[in-house]
Amino acid sequence: MTPAELLTDAFGRISEGVPAVVAGLTEEQLALRPDGQGNSIAWLVWHLTRVQDDHLADAFGTEQVWLADGWQQRFGLDLPPTDTGYGHGPEQVAAVRAPAELLADYHAAVAGRTVELIAKVTPEQLDEVIDDRWDPPVTRGVRLVSVVDDDARHLGQAEYVRGLLPD
Repeated sequence: MTPAELLTDAFGRISEGVPAVVAGLTEEQLALRPDGQGNSIAWLVWHLTRVQDDHLADAFGTEQVWLADGWQQRFGLDLPPTDTGYGHGPEQVAAVRAPAELLADYHAAVAGRTVELIAKVTPEQLDEVIDDRWDPPVTRGVRLVSVVDDDARHLGQAEYVRGLLPD
């Protein structure tokens, strides 16, 4: 298995989980926040997708799908154009509302771009430092693994919140 195949499989597991976690839910169910304070399914899916979009675009020097393909306008959120949800407080989490189809479609678009970007990545490219603000500096490979890890955690949180929904 090549590094590209391994990464494609890892991101593919997230791409399978996202449509399943939002399927059949109303916008109100997607916006439900445990105890009125936790993260909603809508916010979690939007955030994990925004982070994947942002971080992969940065890692490969491309434009974000969110901006390039008009997803920001389709969502119509009252947030800065490059906002990924990092550091959001309760009001910002509550403001992220979207129908299931829009959340799933945006994730599918980002997943498609992800596969394109990693399809031919080489071990040498994975070893390239792309962020020297950290100690040790972050390589492309480390950044990709971080995104998969973050996505998996947020998808699991969304699955948990879905399990809390009343029947």
